[in-house]
Amino acid sequence: MTAPPSRPKRGANPFRLSVDPSDRLRAGGDAAPPPRPPARKPAREPRRPGGGKGGRNWARRLLMWGLTLSIWVGVGLGGVVAYYALDLPDIDKMTATSRRPSVVFQAADGEVFAAYGDLYGETLDLGEISPFIAQAVLATEDRRFFSHWGFDPIGLARALYSNLRAGHTVQGGSTITQQLAKNLFLTPDRTLKRKVQELLMALWLEKRFTKEQILTLYLNRVYLGSGTFGVDAAARRYFDVSARKVDLYQAAVIAGLLKAPSRYSPLNDPEASRRRTADVLANMVKAGYIDQKTADTVQVTGASQMIHRPPPTGRYFADWVMGQLDQFGEVAGKDIVVRTTLDIALQRKVEASLAAMLNGPGAKARVGQGAVVVMTHDGAVRVMAGGKDYDDSQFNRAAQGLRQPGSAFKPFVYLAAMEKGHAPDDLWEDAPIKRGNWNPGNYTGKYLGPITLRQALAESVNTVAIRLIEDVGPGRVIATARKLGISSSLTDNASLALGTSEVTLVELTTAYAALANGGIGVGAHAVAQITDSSGRVLYQRGGGGFGRVISPDVLARMHDMMGAVIAGGSGKAARLDRPAAGKTGTTQDYRDAWFMGFTADYVAGVWMGNDDYRVEMRKVTGGGLPAQLWKQVMTAAHKGLPVHALPSAEPPTPSDDSPDIAGEIASGAAEAVRGIGGVIDDLLKGIFGR
Repeated sequence: MTAPPSRPKRGANPFRLSVDPSDRLRAGGDAAPPPRPPARKPAREPRRPGGGKGGRNWARRLLMWGLTLSIWVGVGLGGVVAYYALDLPDIDKMTATSRRPSVVFQAADGEVFAAYGDLYGETLDLGEISPFIAQAVLATEDRRFFSHWGFDPIGLARALYSNLRAGHTVQGGSTITQQLAKNLFLTPDRTLKRKVQELLMALWLEKRFTKEQILTLYLNRVYLGSGTFGVDAAARRYFDVSARKVDLYQAAVIAGLLKAPSRYSPLNDPEASRRRTADVLANMVKAGYIDQKTADTVQVTGASQMIHRPPPTGRYFADWVMGQLDQFGEVAGKDIVVRTTLDIALQRKVEASLAAMLNGPGAKARVGQGAVVVMTHDGAVRVMAGGKDYDDSQFNRAAQGLRQPGSAFKPFVYLAAMEKGHAPDDLWEDAPIKRGNWNPGNYTGKYLGPITLRQALAESVNTVAIRLIEDVGPGRVIATARKLGISSSLTDNASLALGTSEVTLVELTTAYAALANGGIGVGAHAVAQITDSSGRVLYQRGGGGFGRVISPDVLARMHDMMGAVIAGGSGKAARLDRPAAGKTGTTQDYRDAWFMGFTADYVAGVWMGNDDYRVEMRKVTGGGLPAQLWKQVMTAAHKGLPVHALPSAEPPTPSDDSPDIAGEIASGAAEAVRGIGGVIDDLLKGIFGR
């Protein structure tokens, strides 16, 4: 049994550390250290009402978290703002407007019938504008305009509440300052970027300008429909008055346009405009600008003061002229006023007659479309109706539609024959004809034997026309058509006599003008004068014409034959109370029907058919509905005009004894083309016979 360990001496350290051979720390005494007693948890103090120390810690932590979050949110917002501010437009150039030049079209009598581009009125100070306009705009768009700083949280909250309650958008939350920023600098895109930039610019505007200046800018720049910018342009467009003189009802109409300019336009939808105007007047009552009795009275009396403009007219004509303005170099990029040759009163009558014909007899005969052109003998276009309804289709069938003219092309064949020496009383054989696999026949299916050229043209005999073009040669016919104004591609073969090559109504009518005016070649034109916005003349049309293209004796023969078409031939439905001449045209399977004709005062052309060339009309010929419409149009055009003989009765005399150079040039051109086409035809005839 071992002896008990000796007790350490007093004052010695029983837990002295030493290092053992294995480099481990160990206690330096003979005895192992006693285990430490377990740590005692401090007694939990009872919670005091109000939180105490622990509650203060949590409050301190929440405050720290909130401050940290606020800092990061601020940094994030600052970054977003900085990012979107990088490509802000140059707001120092806000007075430099970027817009399309305006083009205003006037009829021959000065009436404005169409306008393109952006229209601006006078730039007026706020004190010059009728106070009703500012009141109506503020009451409807931004009642807190003079109290907010460009952004209105209260107005935005009210708009959100109203929209949620209604289930759709009934109010906008943008202030007038924000709308001005968007109108001046930004696009209408509904994106976060655009809204942030809109807000930044609104704040900048509020800092840079006074409230009165901002409102003035807004009223002079805001878009109000029909191409108008600013309240003065709108007042003149819709009411023919200056913004200085706008009354209460008119001001409410203008303010109502801000929500949807096209939808609430009094020109497009008078009833929608009336309802919107009532809403604006109600807003003015709520804002305290007027009382309810005044609003009720104005709603009754104001509508009767509205200007009732006639429906838009001449829009096909305006589009046609607009496409030609690039040839007038000095007008590019300028605000201009174009005085045209359009007879606006006759245009309205023709459009109404065309619509009535197509909606009535035309609908029964499966005629879907039509076009009319009326011009004077010098080529000035007085009427152009390019279709049934411009709102349904803007395709201009008078100027853009290439269609086969059928027998309406035959006068060029007969003219070439007359120039070669034939006469109206010459006899030609109307008998079946066969050229290889081609067996052209007459519309009636009958053959008359030997007939005069006058009768052949009057009754539109196909076999005689084919024999004539084989006699004179397609090349000579093409040259004849070219010198009269036909510019479309023409096929150099015998089928040309039956009008198988496509032309437009405008160029065919222009070619007939040379037959109507005594044999002078002309070009179709529509512009009489162009002035800039200050009235300075940029263009003035002078006299014109391409010289004589038909000799008087040849023209007299043509009038003899073409007069017979209306007097008792295929075009007798077009007979007038005065001398007239013309020609019918009908294509294969009733796809096109034409009537072309002239008097001593006007030349006119009518086409009917369908846009889908596969759709056939129900036996509609040129001597039917087109001839009837032509008669209606020409009767309206000649109302009040005295009766005159056709110009060929007294051919014009040259002013001097100089040779007819234009005629010689035209004849030389005809012979040149014939040298390419006609001579070859004659050679082939000599080899193979007719």
